[in-house]
Order: sequence, then C-alpha cells, then structure tokens
Amino acid sequence: MPLERSQNAQNQRSVAIVIAEDNEDDYLLTKLAFEENKILNPLYWVKDGQELLDYLQRKGEYNDDIKYPFPQLILLDLNMPRMNGKTALGLIKADPVLKRIPVIVLTTSAADEDILQSYDLGVSSYIRKPAENSDFVEMIRQFKTYWLDLVELPRKG
Repeated sequence: MPLERSQNAQNQRSVAIVIAEDNEDDYLLTKLAFEENKILNPLYWVKDGQELLDYLQRKGEYNDDIKYPFPQLILLDLNMPRMNGKTALGLIKADPVLKRIPVIVLTTSAADEDILQSYDLGVSSYIRKPAENSDFVEMIRQFKTYWLDLVELPRKG
C-alpha cells in the first residue's frame, strides 16, 4: 500500500537536516533542489566540521534549541576547511548520542579510499554529487523517497 501524502508531509516537516558544506554555491544548489522537489524539511547550514560539532554539541550560537533544533539527518561534505568531513564523522560516530544520527556523505569524491574510510567510520550512505544540476535535482528526489518517506529516523536520546 503506498504511503499517504499527508503522512509524508507530516514526517518531512518534523525532520531537521543539517548540511555541512563549505561551498556556498553547493549549499544553495542543495537548497534549490529541495525546493524543486517540494521537500518541506528545514535545512540548517554549517560551513565545516568544527561548526557541525558545535551545532550538534549545542555550543556557542547553537545553544538555542528553537533556532537550531537537534537534527535527525546530516548531509556531510568531506573536503572542508578547519575540520574535514572524515574527522567530524569519526567524532560523531564515537559519541554515544550523536552516533545515532544518520550521516549521508554528499561529496564530489569518487576515490575508493574516501568511500571505504567513510563506511569504516560509520556513514549511513555515500553519495557522489552529480555534475549536472538536473541530475542533482533527481538525486535529491531519490534521497527524499528513501530518507524522508521510507526510513524511520531515530529521535534524540
């Protein structure tokens, strides 16, 4: 039996997604692809792995649970300044509470070493960013179907 639209919309509204991406153009492309696919989930942008950890650990400006809700999904780029995605992923998956958050690597790297290391560190999925905008929009549509319509996501704690 297919999922009902009202149930999907309700689930989408309740799932906060953090995007860890240092490139503003890539973040804006992701945001646009979410909008084109009518994905209603709130997106929160951080620009590197250290900022992601600050967000998750509620440090500094991220201490406001209303403005920055605890995420149920993380989209993670690997190549970022200050702290790269692999280091951040390792720290997230070593934390007893944070390790439950599904982390999806979304990167341009197709290197076997990056893929293997990401899965060794506990990534939930590894997705290579398509080069064409239309392919990126389609990839986000498929992301929505799987991660927002089918998968049961853990709540904090």
